[in-house]
Amino acid sequence: MGRRPVFLAILAAALVLVTGTPATAAPARFDLDSADIPALQARMASGRLTAVGLTGSYLDRIHRIDGRVNAVLALNPAALSQAAASDARRRAHRLRGPLDGIPVLVKDNVDTRDQWTTAGSRALRSLPAKDATLITRLRDAGAVILGKANLSEWANFRAAKPTSGWSGVGGQTNNPYVLDRNPCGSSAGSAAGVAASLAQVAIGSETDGSIVCPAGMTATVGHKPSLGLVSRTGVVPISAEQDTAGPIARNVVDVALTLSVLQGRDPADPATAQYPKSQPTDYAKLLKPGVLRGARIGLWRLPVLGRETDAVMTSARNSLVKAGATVVEVTPPYQARLGELEFPALLTEFHRDIDKYLATRPRGPRNLAELIAYNRADPLERTCFAGQELFEQALAAPPPTDPGYLAGRAELSDLARRSLDETLAKYRLDAIASPTNPPAWPTDCAVGDNDVIPSSTPAAVAGYPDVTVPAGFAGALPVGISFMGARWSDARMLGLAADFERAAPARVPPRYLPTSPS
Repeated sequence: MGRRPVFLAILAAALVLVTGTPATAAPARFDLDSADIPALQARMASGRLTAVGLTGSYLDRIHRIDGRVNAVLALNPAALSQAAASDARRRAHRLRGPLDGIPVLVKDNVDTRDQWTTAGSRALRSLPAKDATLITRLRDAGAVILGKANLSEWANFRAAKPTSGWSGVGGQTNNPYVLDRNPCGSSAGSAAGVAASLAQVAIGSETDGSIVCPAGMTATVGHKPSLGLVSRTGVVPISAEQDTAGPIARNVVDVALTLSVLQGRDPADPATAQYPKSQPTDYAKLLKPGVLRGARIGLWRLPVLGRETDAVMTSARNSLVKAGATVVEVTPPYQARLGELEFPALLTEFHRDIDKYLATRPRGPRNLAELIAYNRADPLERTCFAGQELFEQALAAPPPTDPGYLAGRAELSDLARRSLDETLAKYRLDAIASPTNPPAWPTDCAVGDNDVIPSSTPAAVAGYPDVTVPAGFAGALPVGISFMGARWSDARMLGLAADFERAAPARVPPRYLPTSPS
């Protein structure tokens, strides 16, 4: 972190020599926090903004702000040259779409050929063999890869009592709304970075809650796509049965535009073979006003998340009704059984999938057993995640051919789908809405997370879409509302979320409070 001023100065001087353009020339009275991608593209089309100026503004903001948040693990030395290439394409009238020239922060469990991909672990401080498929899609769309975001090490699948947002490589990411509170979930740096306006968009990943929970905790918009919509090739795995990657931004339209670029079939990821030919190619065009009018929404309140969260849901319910929706209170079935079955299945799948992924890396540990040995030998890996109980349990878990595992996974996936499908059908619903998160808990390595948040599990296990948008605040701390629907209904969920965003705009920029006011 301490080398950023020198790094930025070198980048700025180099770019001036090559292009004659100051790297950090920020437009006058230009608010990064409130601008969406269409507004940025309009400014660039009119000549009032360049991709170099936009990228330089974000780099400058990282230098000034990220010392408090610690969301950015590493900057991309090529970011400004990528921005300059975008400006050249604009001058030549050869733009590649709405993401051309837009700075994107990438969770550091997504392979990038020109930067380390560590999953937050010191054991993986090396370059992967090639870009992840989703990175190739971003580059082909002209996006500027701004850098790598910090994360919960190994996506929170190492220790029995992890602390979200901590990694051996990057340290602790803080919640930008209240700095001593936790950002939640393994995509902590992606969400906190977007919330603090350190990037226009970020890429997160989720096995269960790791996109939507950090987005909810930081008043951002997060989309956990239908399984198979976005390729997982080159994303450090937990479970091929549940993992997916998706976008996080400060508004729904930016999420929709980014998803349009990320999605598509990939021969290297069998889940994408089920990607429907009828799936939209431009989700942003479908964000029409008035979508909530006449919609039927099932509200899953989850009072276990506390009175403050429930009060936000009451306000959200009133906003939905005012926007013309019919709201029915529901409780999806089978939740207790899902909780019993999920963890044992993930242990087996993690051992299988991490060994497969590590075999693609040119350097570093080759399998889970070697990762365990590395952590035992590196004292810095034990400064917050003191243990690696999940690694050890996964190493001893039944193999993926085990009849008990196969029966458990089959029941788990079936019950998750039925939980949502039966509820949607019984009440003739367009979506199920639920609180994404409670108010953020204090970050404390000695205690670990307080993150038993059941709302994400049915969609995560079923492989169905889940979109969270800001719903309100409990004091200074954000609370999100999630919209979940049937598989491949991503466009519908985004449309509902966008209409809620219009009807009940809740997001305000963070104030970086050192602690929560009493």
